[in-house]
Amino acid sequence: MAIQIDPWSDSIPQDYAKLMEDFGIKSFEKIAEKTPDPSHLMRRKIIFGHRDFERILKAIKKENDYVVMTGLMPSGRMHLGHKLVVDELIWYQDHDAKIYLCVADLESHITREISLQEAREAAINEYLTNFQALGLNLEECNLYFQSQSDVVQKLAHTLGNKVNFSELKAIYGFGGDSNVSHIFYPMIDVADILHPQLEEFEGPTPSIVPVGIDQDPHLRLARDVARRSENDYGFILPSSTYHRLMPGLTGGKMSSSKPKSAIFLTDSIEEVEKKVADAITGGGHTVEEQKKEGGSPDECIIYSLYVYHLMPDDEELLELRKACESGKLICGDCKKKAIKFLNKFLKNHKKNRKSVKKKIGKIIEDHS
Repeated sequence: MAIQIDPWSDSIPQDYAKLMEDFGIKSFEKIAEKTPDPSHLMRRKIIFGHRDFERILKAIKKENDYVVMTGLMPSGRMHLGHKLVVDELIWYQDHDAKIYLCVADLESHITREISLQEAREAAINEYLTNFQALGLNLEECNLYFQSQSDVVQKLAHTLGNKVNFSELKAIYGFGGDSNVSHIFYPMIDVADILHPQLEEFEGPTPSIVPVGIDQDPHLRLARDVARRSENDYGFILPSSTYHRLMPGLTGGKMSSSKPKSAIFLTDSIEEVEKKVADAITGGGHTVEEQKKEGGSPDECIIYSLYVYHLMPDDEELLELRKACESGKLICGDCKKKAIKFLNKFLKNHKKNRKSVKKKIGKIIEDHS
């Protein structure tokens, strides 16, 4: 029986291989080896799958135009799980991509019951400020709010003629209790993904959407709609890459709605220390047991922090892994090391946020 993915759930997949098999997602491992200057997310198989990345790789190597389409849903505080996409965008920006960045305020309003004004404030003060502070050049992005894009909303209604309720029900699990706005929302997401290929923007152009596996339903629908609209628009099927979801400190997915599960980019030193101290590890029940039997880094949330964010050097990460598995490094010391790295990162990030805050208002104004 095929697995159904809910883009709005806080759960984390247990079997990525099963998802790849069910939904026809290719492994990224071999194509990563052919990618110039692969990011640490590619090298470490955090980005594990793709659809048609070959088309994007060809554009990069031949220095041809291509588009990266992504979005942010302003529904809570930004955490390290959200940072994954920013890291990917920075890599693409360094490789000459044209980036389209959507503020999914309609999604926040429809699926989280957040007012458009609240969503706008969260997007500006929390997400966009953090994006710029992390190193993404927003001035070079095509930035827009869903609620203010007539083009996206018109395209969503036009492309809606290509999709029926039975299809949406099969993909998203909608039922009799689903509200009409939520049922229609996937068409807005499809329009977000495809609109850069309209003639008034880039025209039919290779495009890629880097997402967590939980967002794959939107990509499958967008590709199906692109096929059905070929005669009308000449869309090139959007490519996609899939990254593993950042594990939460308490298990499950790192989530803004579960503060103890997440390291937020505005957390204090005290908050970081408390959260890391309480986090799940892959160590033994006692120090003696861990020294004797060693730890299990693949079951450890703290090790995930190093893999995803804290230790960019692959050799250094390998040494940490060996020390854990041999019992040379115990969980308490590993947590202290992680706290030190996190506090250094967050201290620098706080300075960067302060330095870019005034610039954000002008960037928003320029893109309005």
